[in-house]
Amino acid sequence: MSVPGMRRAAVGLAALAVTAFTAVAVHPDQAEADPKPVDVKLLAINDLHGNLEPPTGSSGTIDGKAAGGVEYLATHLDQLRGTTKKERDHTVTVAAGDLIGASPLLSAAFHDEPTIEEMNLAGLEFTSVGNHEFDEGATELLRMQNGGCHPVDGCADGTPFKGAKFQYLSANAFKTATGQPLLPPYGIKTIDGVRIGFIGMTLEGTPQIVSQQGVAGLSFADEADTANKYARILRSQGVEAIVVLLHEGGVQNGGGINDCVGFSGPIVDIANRMDPAIDVIVSGHTHAAYNCNINGKLVTSASSFGRLVTEINLKVDQRTKDVISASANNVVVTRDVPKHPASTALIDHYKTALGPVADKVVGETASAITRAQENLFQTGVDANGKPTYQTGESALGNVIADAQLAATDNEQNAVAAFMNPGGVRADLPAGRVTYSDAFTVQPFANNLVTLDLTGAQLYCMLEQQFTVAKVLYASSTVHYIVDVNGTTAPVSSPCSGTRVVRGSLTISGAPVSNTATYRVTVNNFLSGGGDGFSVLTGGQNAVTGMIDLDAFTAYLTAKSPVSAPALDRIQTTAEVPAA
Repeated sequence: MSVPGMRRAAVGLAALAVTAFTAVAVHPDQAEADPKPVDVKLLAINDLHGNLEPPTGSSGTIDGKAAGGVEYLATHLDQLRGTTKKERDHTVTVAAGDLIGASPLLSAAFHDEPTIEEMNLAGLEFTSVGNHEFDEGATELLRMQNGGCHPVDGCADGTPFKGAKFQYLSANAFKTATGQPLLPPYGIKTIDGVRIGFIGMTLEGTPQIVSQQGVAGLSFADEADTANKYARILRSQGVEAIVVLLHEGGVQNGGGINDCVGFSGPIVDIANRMDPAIDVIVSGHTHAAYNCNINGKLVTSASSFGRLVTEINLKVDQRTKDVISASANNVVVTRDVPKHPASTALIDHYKTALGPVADKVVGETASAITRAQENLFQTGVDANGKPTYQTGESALGNVIADAQLAATDNEQNAVAAFMNPGGVRADLPAGRVTYSDAFTVQPFANNLVTLDLTGAQLYCMLEQQFTVAKVLYASSTVHYIVDVNGTTAPVSSPCSGTRVVRGSLTISGAPVSNTATYRVTVNNFLSGGGDGFSVLTGGQNAVTGMIDLDAFTAYLTAKSPVSAPALDRIQTTAEVPAA
């Protein structure tokens, strides 16, 4: 509930009272009672990422419970809508992006058509686009909306793809050539004469975290400025109850799924800059769960992978048409409810179409290997004197970097490899690893790229890690030391930081020289400057190699049983004994 919304309601009622008093005296028994507020329920999800089947490992639990799987999600949504026609008519199901992209094999093998169809069955009405909706480009996103067979693979399951019954909203993604939004910027739902406006957006920084092919021909605008623009447009049409579906978010510091403890992240500044007329922000992107009030706005997120549904209850004044109260509750999508029959039937259909390839064993692990970033190290203190930390290595990230080096050391003379943390999407289970398991870990089908970098460029790349707050996973040939008291370079001069101790970087035990040249392997996302690693665009003699997933599965096969490597490729000055 926004404070100005309350003010508009109060002013409106005050004006009516003055008019009635000055016009004619009305007996109390004749005075019409204020109309009862309209109850509106929003059911929100975000960051499903095509997880049709229940996710496994840490990705399949939340709040101490096993959770997720669209068969159970559809049932929970159906139950939360209520049993009466009025309850169901007063409920709107929405999402905040990344429903598709970075998906497990069952969805990705069919270009995420199964997820769109599952969301149709689940009754979704509006969703914003997320950065991963652009993984295969704008044309493919429009196919998700409008339907039609894939231009290369056709309708691979043998049935027509009719597209989304729900509406994608994209207020801040524009066609560069025309300046027009790629998709409708907002939608309106009318309930009992009250109009609810939904503005959909992704994060402005989408071009920095999606391949350049994915965002070709598109421009992205500031989130708050765009929301304010369309809030004014909606209000000019008489819409006072305004909800933003935004694929950007924040994180808590230790709170539960309905808390807002030590909250931080881009969404804070965005919410503070949004028009007071905006009442609710359904957010996402960070895969976190929270339930906050920021600057008079309800701000929520339902974590990821379909493990939570945010139930948002609004009361809307019938006279002013504005929200007068708003509350939210994150509900765990437990697996103790019946599976949704139509959802199960659709999953079974695609599993049959996929065939035996998903269950092919490609390797074995000695024990589960996780993507968790376990060795956090201190990089300073915040304004309140509390330590600040930067994420470090990941056992699975290190395995993937080793796999990429193994795939290119002989053919391309690579001596080191680096992997971006956002490309590692799930844990590896203990024991037998199937192709489906490996695909879920690396679903993007990025090509490996081996290029020449000078030692100076390598140091610059490592410094950029702290500017963009993403530490790359390095192959076993790489070791270096981070100065916990060093300075982080500004964006305008990303190589000027002093986090990496000069002279500490070694490759295969030999110190890296600024003037020497080294063959280094990354994926094509990083080589194009993805995640802000702009120095990599200056690499020379680039050679494109195999798909990263193929390198990963080949490594698992060759090295089985694979064990989790030690997290010792990055040290800090706190760990290094004084000379």
